[in-house]
Amino acid sequence: MLYAEFLLLLAFLYAGSRYGGIGLGVVSGIGLFVEVFFLGMPLSKAPIDVMLVILAVVTCASVLEAAGGLKFMLQIAERILRSNPKRITLLGPLVTYVMTLMLGTGHSVYSIMPIIGDIALKNKIRPERPMAAASVASQLGITGSPLSAAVAYYLTEITKLPGFEGVTLLNIVAVTMSATFVGVLAMSLYSLRRGKELEDDPEYQRRMQDPVLRKQIEETSSTSLDEQLPASAKNSVYLFLAAIATIVIIAMVPSIKPVMADTGKTAGMDKIIQIVMLTFGGLILVLTKTDVKKVPNGVVFKSGMVATIAIFGIAWMSDTYFSYAMPSFKAGVTEMIKAQPWTFAFALFAVSVVVNSQAVTAKMLLPVGIAIGLPAPLLVGLMPATYAYFFIPNYPSDIATVNFDVTGTTKIGKYYFNHSFMAPGLVGVITACCVGIALANMII
Repeated sequence: MLYAEFLLLLAFLYAGSRYGGIGLGVVSGIGLFVEVFFLGMPLSKAPIDVMLVILAVVTCASVLEAAGGLKFMLQIAERILRSNPKRITLLGPLVTYVMTLMLGTGHSVYSIMPIIGDIALKNKIRPERPMAAASVASQLGITGSPLSAAVAYYLTEITKLPGFEGVTLLNIVAVTMSATFVGVLAMSLYSLRRGKELEDDPEYQRRMQDPVLRKQIEETSSTSLDEQLPASAKNSVYLFLAAIATIVIIAMVPSIKPVMADTGKTAGMDKIIQIVMLTFGGLILVLTKTDVKKVPNGVVFKSGMVATIAIFGIAWMSDTYFSYAMPSFKAGVTEMIKAQPWTFAFALFAVSVVVNSQAVTAKMLLPVGIAIGLPAPLLVGLMPATYAYFFIPNYPSDIATVNFDVTGTTKIGKYYFNHSFMAPGLVGVITACCVGIALANMII
């Protein structure tokens, strides 16, 4: 019966993935209803803490976007890329990776991707090379960001384990940031020679034979450098950087953390991130005199709200099932994973393919890993495996990247799985996991 119920869980996740975004959340709500009212499963807690972290980070980043801060960061990134055009395959992914580390979300990639494609095209570099890697890097960077909901959740759960109460945000980020950085470098190096040269690519040649497409390719130009930004744009970035620094300082000095009124215990980093992000969102709004009406109209806000709703349904439905099935599930899986602990990465990877969220994957499977006794360093080291939604090319950033490449070299293949993001994704995640396990055993 448990296996049948698990298949039902996967069926709802698959059905939701066909709609994507909000569809994932509301279709999972149907699954939750079936679990509780028809199958009699005890209802677990809603993933409130994870959702609030995402809401707080997205809110602050959305105010930053409304103040012009994202455009200011974009102009800096573009100057770096255009000053080193021949190295676009190496620098493009690093730029999207760093932006994700700073913002805690990969949705800023939509602004920089046309610029990466434009630089590659003008330098006769196959655009697929930097663009596919840059899209993957923008998501791989999430597990390395101190603002990430996945990182905050891992920290909260790992510090509950005996002997690991002293693990800090910096410990975890030192592992995940280093591991994912090496992963980004590895897939960028791999991408340097992937595919045919642009002039030899049959799809590019086909498009150049079409007068309409040829004109579109030859006249394509994307830049952010022509736009004049107000002083508030630069100041908003400084304030946002101050927010990140504040989170790191509080993480380094536990004595200044507030005490929870209900438990009397020190507040976790998830609460700290929420407080700091809301605070600096307010400071950016007030000090830069940003029009508050612009905040909900930005790309970051809309994408973040969609992600929050998706997490609401998916994590609640999944957590209800795993809480119910854990006693039996633990007995069946423990021996296999204890014999080969690294196989837990496959579980993280498989779930991430379906749910399209690293925070949800962590919320679903980290308690499982802890329950069957996996060591904390291994759990942290394998965190990059929570990113696998490049496997099925239906994630918004990947779809947008395909559309931004006017040459047609970045594509979803005839057989669906032979797409441009598969190889860099596998190289990046596998490398990051290997490096993460090695580092975690030294740091955690």
